[in-house]
Amino acid sequence: MGYLKCVISQKCLHSVKGIINKRQLIFEFLQQRMLSCSSTFSKIVTINNNDDFLSKVMRSSKPVIVNFHAEWCEPCHILTPKMEELIGPKENIDLAVIDVENNAELVHTFEVKAVPAVIAVRDGLVVDKFIGLVDADMIERLIAKLDNFSNT
Repeated sequence: MGYLKCVISQKCLHSVKGIINKRQLIFEFLQQRMLSCSSTFSKIVTINNNDDFLSKVMRSSKPVIVNFHAEWCEPCHILTPKMEELIGPKENIDLAVIDVENNAELVHTFEVKAVPAVIAVRDGLVVDKFIGLVDADMIERLIAKLDNFSNT
């Protein structure tokens, strides 16, 4: 009986080690995926005030897509992740996010009347904009437009 217990225990121990190894591999895989995703989205900046906007958008050497949004806005919660996903692979375009509740002066300056509102800025000039929830094709066209500007 003692030998049988030992054999069963060793089999169980071997199974447990296998499960732990598999979990470790899965954890390492997910960790690498998260790191690759976070490096893709490191170009997303939050604008907290006018000085941020001037330095990170208007004086940027790269084109910037500016997303005016609000926490209470359901369409914003759909649009923002989609924009992050589509802009992420583009090394030469940044995404700036502005909370309209905390940036009244910028909202007034850019005449934002509804959210989500998106403007595309290149060399300190607004080159395109849209208001509301749009499909991925429209976002991709905006990105392509800025991408073409930056490649010329």
